[in-house]
Amino acid sequence: MPRQFDGSRVRVVRRGKELSQKELGAMVGVSGPTVARWESGEEFPKGDKFPAIAAALGEELDVLFPFDGPVDLQLLRCDAGLSVAQAAAVIDASRVPISNAESGRRRLQDTYVAPLAHAYGVSEEELLAAQDVSFGVRGAQRPQEAQPSAPRTVGEKINYLLEHGYVGQAPPSDEQIARAVNEHTGVASVTASDIAALRSGTTTEASDVVRAGLAHALQVDATLFQDDAELSPAAGEFLEAVRFLGSIHRGQILGLAARGNHSGLSAGMMAKINELVGELKHKLPDIKDEG
Repeated sequence: MPRQFDGSRVRVVRRGKELSQKELGAMVGVSGPTVARWESGEEFPKGDKFPAIAAALGEELDVLFPFDGPVDLQLLRCDAGLSVAQAAAVIDASRVPISNAESGRRRLQDTYVAPLAHAYGVSEEELLAAQDVSFGVRGAQRPQEAQPSAPRTVGEKINYLLEHGYVGQAPPSDEQIARAVNEHTGVASVTASDIAALRSGTTTEASDVVRAGLAHALQVDATLFQDDAELSPAAGEFLEAVRFLGSIHRGQILGLAARGNHSGLSAGMMAKINELVGELKHKLPDIKDEG
């Protein structure tokens, strides 16, 4: 993804620094007339010159020459101030591997990844992500952009259920949840303050009795409040399970998807539920068919 070059802005910044075109050219390795053609828009500098120009003018690279979109291999090389020939020298090869990878024709050999990442000043993961962009891989992103995780703690699961399980109606309050838990357990197990502490993360521990009561209060299967990592696979799969498993267990229409639907679920929804059951049974071994 090439950076934007505005010759008139370069001229303004250069003059503000009281540099002549000849002086700026000397600092970046070109002649004064070349700088003049850049500033007039007759020519544009190669991308690998941008870092040197920005440094000579005392400006941030991203500010002087902004860019939009994800980072590709060409941008990594240019931001490192390297020409194709110089990058090729790093891997002791011709220009072909670099050119092919940047144009999306042929990926870099594995042995080239580490030395190029070092030369470009990035991690190997960042270089491979940039290569994906060069090859037009949809969804390619920078490694630091972490994907959201599935809710894992008891409090996170309560918060998710309250946020997503009450479409068109107000979710129960902490006091109402505590009351429902205590009614299920038959004893005063928790208070509204205890529920609030779980939801805020101040407290992360809950007894098996309380977990069972929470499942009853929020109308989901009790296994969803276990700590077993098997119950938190990929976020999307887990969240789908949260919505539907309460309905599937014991063959009752009690889950979040059925709230407010006195006539039962549609054939399409039931098909979706059956599909999810088949995918998740091996992860929830204690769920059995009860015809």
